[in-house]
Amino acid sequence: MAKQDQLPDLSVEKDFDGPSFSPIYTTTVTVEGGAVAHGRASGRARSADGVLDISLEMPAELGGGGAGTNPEQLFAAGFAACFHGALSLLARRSALDPGAITVDATVVFGRDPGDGGYQLRVALEVIWPGVDQGVADPLLEKAFSLCPYARMAVRGTPVTVALASRRVPSTDAG
Repeated sequence: MAKQDQLPDLSVEKDFDGPSFSPIYTTTVTVEGGAVAHGRASGRARSADGVLDISLEMPAELGGGGAGTNPEQLFAAGFAACFHGALSLLARRSALDPGAITVDATVVFGRDPGDGGYQLRVALEVIWPGVDQGVADPLLEKAFSLCPYARMAVRGTPVTVALASRRVPSTDAG
């Protein structure tokens, strides 16, 4: 018998543990460069637990073949899923059915006019049939303030970059 899906046991208040960052979940994804030694163009992304294992390829618009997943798609999926989760939590708290909610995340990769570098822009569109705009708006605003991806987009995210010691080569031929 398959395990039945359950709602996550998370809340805004439940996991809070004071004034310092309190980790709840950690994951690591490793990207290798693939055939052209360019993770974005021909790489492979694998999670430490093996659940995620996908080929990466540049979209056709950026000169790639477009046959593989690209980082913008992964980011859009993560953002949409996270925002959906925050909104669903708030809907349930408000005695509303979140079953019909869908979230579209459109991620646009382009040039930053300030310095000519690259920049991402995100547009979220929520489809929630049967829910009045006046009811949805405060929940959308609150979901935006709760969603870690939205918080990252607005506030930034602490990032560290370090050169690690040499990795033992994988024996996996895939």
